[in-house]
Amino acid sequence: MAAKTDDSGPVLPASIESAWGLRERPPKGPRPGMSVPAIVDAAVRVADADGLAAVSMSRVAKELGAATMALYRYVGSKDELLMLMVDTGYGPSPGPPAPEDDWRAGLTRWAWAEHEVLRQRSWLLHVPISGPPITPQQLGWMEDGLRCLDGTTLGEGEKMSVLLLITGYVRNEATLTSQIAEGSRAAGVDPSEMMPAYGRLVARLIDPARFPALHRVLSAGVLYQDDDPDDEFAFGLDRILDGVEALIQRRAG
Repeated sequence: MAAKTDDSGPVLPASIESAWGLRERPPKGPRPGMSVPAIVDAAVRVADADGLAAVSMSRVAKELGAATMALYRYVGSKDELLMLMVDTGYGPSPGPPAPEDDWRAGLTRWAWAEHEVLRQRSWLLHVPISGPPITPQQLGWMEDGLRCLDGTTLGEGEKMSVLLLITGYVRNEATLTSQIAEGSRAAGVDPSEMMPAYGRLVARLIDPARFPALHRVLSAGVLYQDDDPDDEFAFGLDRILDGVEALIQRRAG
């Protein structure tokens, strides 16, 4: 959700300002226990239990034992609520790189931390991305990712591009893994059997003369093995970081 603007610049929604500690909304109300954090925590509990589709203002209000309209005194819209849910769902960043870590070790730890968050809370992948992050936890993740690249030969814009490349890869891999898992559950298939079954199906369909490269993959037994998602993730991340390393070396001249 894009922030509105006035003559002095962007204007944040009141609930986002509250997340930054810039204001209290509302200062007092008929339910002393009601607050922006309480509403967001309830929404996250719903998403954790039943998925993002189950989250609505009425369902969250029911979790809190309140009227739906009471929520709007604290959170102006469901879009605002989703933005705050993402911030809470991600939680604190993994922290800056350890003193003994070089840039590659730091970014590897950072990427695996995001990978684990999205594995545990796949509903985060279903929240539409409508703009760059503006909430405290997410900007904390950005800060710590950028700090991993301190001391390299990359320009500041290149550092941002590297971070965008890595987080895009993490989200794409997490989305693919989550969708495959959802598909196997819907089909009543053990996830460990999905790839071997796929290999057998492909073997029945293809003609080696028409698909020689794919036939060689089958002959090597690649498609008959259950892939470890962590192995696939590590392989892709390493190849991306190899490219970043080559860029750093080229910038060093």
